Amino acid sequence: MDSPHGAERFNEDKARYALRGADQPDLDGGVAVIREVVATLKPSPGVYRMIDARGDVLYVGKARALKNRVANYVQVDRLPNRLRRMVSLTRTMTIVTTNSEAEALLLEAQLIKRYRPAYNVLLRDDKSFPFILLRSDHTFPRIMKHRGARRAKGNYYGPFASAGSVNVTINALQKLFLLRSCNDGFFARRDRPCLLYQIKRCSAPCVDRITPGDYGELVRQAKDFLGGKSGAVQKEIEVQMAAAAQALDFERAAMMRDRLRAATFIQGSQAINAEGVGNADVFAIAVKGGHVAVQAFFIRGGQNWGHRAFFPSHTEGHDEAEVMTQFMAQFYQDVPPPRLILIDRELPDGDLLAEALAGAAGGKVEISVPQRGDRRRLMEQAQRNANEALDRRMAETGTKAKIFREMAEFLELGDVPDRIEIYDNSHIMGTNAVGAMVVAGPEGFRKGHYRKFNIKRPETEPGDDFGMMREVMGRRFARAQEEDPDRDRGVWPDLVLIDGGKGQMTAVRETLEELGIEDVALIAVSKGPDRNAGREHFHFPDGREKLLPLNSQLLFHLQVLRDEAHRFAIGAHRAKRSRAITASPLDDIPGIGPARKRALLLHFGTAGKVRAASLDDLQRAPGVSETVAQTIYDFYHPAG
Repeated sequence: MDSPHGAERFNEDKARYALRGADQPDLDGGVAVIREVVATLKPSPGVYRMIDARGDVLYVGKARALKNRVANYVQVDRLPNRLRRMVSLTRTMTIVTTNSEAEALLLEAQLIKRYRPAYNVLLRDDKSFPFILLRSDHTFPRIMKHRGARRAKGNYYGPFASAGSVNVTINALQKLFLLRSCNDGFFARRDRPCLLYQIKRCSAPCVDRITPGDYGELVRQAKDFLGGKSGAVQKEIEVQMAAAAQALDFERAAMMRDRLRAATFIQGSQAINAEGVGNADVFAIAVKGGHVAVQAFFIRGGQNWGHRAFFPSHTEGHDEAEVMTQFMAQFYQDVPPPRLILIDRELPDGDLLAEALAGAAGGKVEISVPQRGDRRRLMEQAQRNANEALDRRMAETGTKAKIFREMAEFLELGDVPDRIEIYDNSHIMGTNAVGAMVVAGPEGFRKGHYRKFNIKRPETEPGDDFGMMREVMGRRFARAQEEDPDRDRGVWPDLVLIDGGKGQMTAVRETLEELGIEDVALIAVSKGPDRNAGREHFHFPDGREKLLPLNSQLLFHLQVLRDEAHRFAIGAHRAKRSRAITASPLDDIPGIGPARKRALLLHFGTAGKVRAASLDDLQRAPGVSETVAQTIYDFYHPAG
């Protein structure tokens, strides 16, 4: 099934045409494959994929008329060198027809995001965008940060540019509306207010310090505020503050005053003036020296919810309008589009893109280039930000290129490394042990390639750091040998950095030698005898050690790489430890998933009370059928 959404959305008519032969470039062979495909195509909309001899996708394209579009590739004299090479590597094609060109555009973006082809413009961003979620599945709705699929019932507000901007906004919203942020289990167990009530960031509905009606009024105000009616909410609070003062209820008046200050803080922290814009995304592109930056502003309810610069890759040979179109199509695969999108230039496929996005937006999408007024000033600000972001990126790229050349020389590598893997372990007295691998390249950290390893082999003794490193490296490189024996898929490292000293280096070297791997560059990084940052020792496989000057930029960069592995390992360990602490006996009952577990705990209070409950009590619990109640009862009373 080629479509990520399945055949129910796209009419798939998939056919493969293969050329047998070596994986060396063969222009005539590639043209022959394409000619054979063209002979079977119809002038209908759809998506085509060009695939090389290894099965890797080279390019994903869409067309209003597949036959006409694909036929262009056989006219090699009219193709630029980049596309000639792509044709010469093509050994197979896959065709998927769609109902319309708009659907083809959506499918193209989905497949580009899935396969990340070498000849497509790529949105290189591994992070999902955070949202604020105001849940609606509880009498006292919770406000929280949310990433990922939007399955929970409630109102979503976003996207925000970063987790930091969400956290700051939620903190201010708690002061403004006193909404709870705790999970349902914590809420159900409270018998007195928590600290958030004491510091005036919650109204303590868990212990009935506020009625459901009054809490619902706070939720209504929060929805209005986040929905763009911030002025009306502020006036409402001002009226309530004045009424409280007139009634000599100074404590309530002071609380209303603090809420007004929180509202002022949220609005005053807007670095971008977006008043009157409503809900919109703003995009501006900057191009210099073959590098591209796209600046995005996220405006919701006339408020700036953050901005971020993106740096698409594989942009060579594409004009700016095409880069912008492909960027937006991929961007809105994960982010719901607003009804208004402002851009800094006309797009030839702008109307098609708007049509494709209309379904996800829930109505007509307008893509326009602002010419005057507030929108034009906002666009000019986005353009300035795009140029400044690109200048910073190019300066950083130049500095990093110098650092990577110094790294290759200092660590005695054959060439400048493209893929660096850094390893660390984390545990407490041998418990909840995890290994961590982070990946970096000249462009920075590649967070989509990070990996966690749960230490699970019986021969690995608890607390044995060297044994843990042996297990992690053995699993990592045994899998690499199995999945990429020819080392041509870009998953083998050019350099392995190990957080540790001679012992870790010996463990890793011996493990790789047992696998028959002796050509991967290994370096262990230790903090020296006094464990002082800045006095790092770099251990080579042959036992030699090197030091770098305290003010070395290369030393600082290697510290950053080591510290990122340490951060990721500790985070993985804490998450594992937290899961172990919060594990419940209910997890062991067959057929009891998270939803039923939550319902049981909310009804009975604790797992112990579930265990002590009679069969009749279990059957009266919400969401528990007679069959499930019998299963739970039998689990705790196997003798009947």
